[in-house]
Amino acid sequence: MALDANALPSDVPALLRAQLERNRSLRIGQPANTGQAGLLAALREWQTRRLARTYADLLADQRYRPAAEFFLSDVYGSRDFSRRDEDVERIYPLMVKLLPNPALYTIALAIEVNALTVELDRALAAALTKLMGRRRRIEVSDYAQAYRDCDNRADRSHQLELILRVGQALDAVVAKPLLYPTLRMMRKPARTAGFGELQDFLERGFVAFRHMAGATHFLATIEAREKSIMRRIYAGRDDPFEIGS
Repeated sequence: MALDANALPSDVPALLRAQLERNRSLRIGQPANTGQAGLLAALREWQTRRLARTYADLLADQRYRPAAEFFLSDVYGSRDFSRRDEDVERIYPLMVKLLPNPALYTIALAIEVNALTVELDRALAAALTKLMGRRRRIEVSDYAQAYRDCDNRADRSHQLELILRVGQALDAVVAKPLLYPTLRMMRKPARTAGFGELQDFLERGFVAFRHMAGATHFLATIEAREKSIMRRIYAGRDDPFEIGS
């Protein structure tokens, strides 16, 4: 599942800029309703716990744990990524000059995943609000029904595709011997200049995937399980997240 360098977009910096603008628009359009914002936060926490259960075996494996933790915290998780994205916006001209296209592409994909996830989460929270009323405890049946009510299966499939491409891109980036020394060299200047969140993101991803020494099994596991869960949700299964049943 290695990323083919020839498959990179023709203008990676433009792709990164477009995703930064998309995320900025989403930050400006954050939910103003306190109740809706609270349900959205509860939904994200629920999904983070679900992912931790689904991938408990990867989290328990010494080889895959750093990559699994990185995915749960930095690619798809409940944390606020706005500081990282603002860092990228501010340092964008320098990044385009210093980082190779594969590294820029990895960042662009991660930001695109974040943008699409925010859009999907907001739609799901709205569906949950209609379904649950004032109730705030999300049950599996609530989540699955609201997921179906959103009727955005193509977008959900694209979200998974993007997540896998982030992993493929990281797997390709760690094979470049000069990139990590470049990242380490940027560490102190980045933090001094206030770009520590972005620097930490880049280093965590690089270190996690270098430690894994090959992402084929890791990414294949994510792909198989998430596709199975999606099929089970749309089939109306009582617990679509119960792996192996």
